[in-house]
Amino acid sequence: MFLEDFAKRVLAEDIGRGDLFEKIAIPKDAEAKIIAKSSGVLAGVKYANAIAKIVNLDISWLKNDSDFFEIGDLIAIVKGKSTDILKSERSILNTILHASSIATNTSKFVEKLKDTNIKILDTRKTRPMLREFEKYAVICGGGHNHRLGLDDCLMLKDTHLKTVKNLKDFLKEARKKIPFTSKIEIECENFDMACEAMRAGADIVMCDNMEVDEIKKVTKFRDENYPHILIEASGNVTLENIDRFIGSGVDAISSGSLVHHAIWPDISMKML
Repeated sequence: MFLEDFAKRVLAEDIGRGDLFEKIAIPKDAEAKIIAKSSGVLAGVKYANAIAKIVNLDISWLKNDSDFFEIGDLIAIVKGKSTDILKSERSILNTILHASSIATNTSKFVEKLKDTNIKILDTRKTRPMLREFEKYAVICGGGHNHRLGLDDCLMLKDTHLKTVKNLKDFLKEARKKIPFTSKIEIECENFDMACEAMRAGADIVMCDNMEVDEIKKVTKFRDENYPHILIEASGNVTLENIDRFIGSGVDAISSGSLVHHAIWPDISMKML
């Protein structure tokens, strides 16, 4: 349902009360090509297909989601009525450009971590109403999703912890009320907080804005006492500084910049 609603809204935003060109032009059978004018990782195929379906277009993809593309590559051939191609061109391109920017950026983080067992995670720092779309693009780039929303993992951030008097008692009560499959993650600012979180029964400990030496102390304590607990590093992680976490012992690194620092590649559509 999200795909269909997404496609309808994207088209409605651009077409408005009707494409003025379509009111004048005579429709004819036509083809167009989608070509790469820069390199990157493709994403957005299933969303573009949903748009195409509404306007009766057929897209034959020569590249699929998660495929790399280079300058000059033919990505797809679009067939249908000329007016339908022209009125949906920008909607289709914007969709794959946005998704591909995130997939491309994510792939760069993945490349940095390729010789490790560390997973790169996204965050909830997504554009309103586009979370599912943007997190799908992260997957296309080889990354992993953190929680999708407040309903699939109980995460206690510093603001939540200000309202909790006894962490161990709170987690004990939480286990009674949250789904059996839901994990509990606690954001920690230092080694002592991380140790307290582990003792209280957290499933995941987030080392938020900690120095790497302190993170190493956390992972050492985990390894020696609570080997089942996952450790996540977070806080202003960028492509330029992610290297410093390699060798720290963490299981995952989360970064909002996967999404909000993504730069659109150059992809265009040309009528044949």
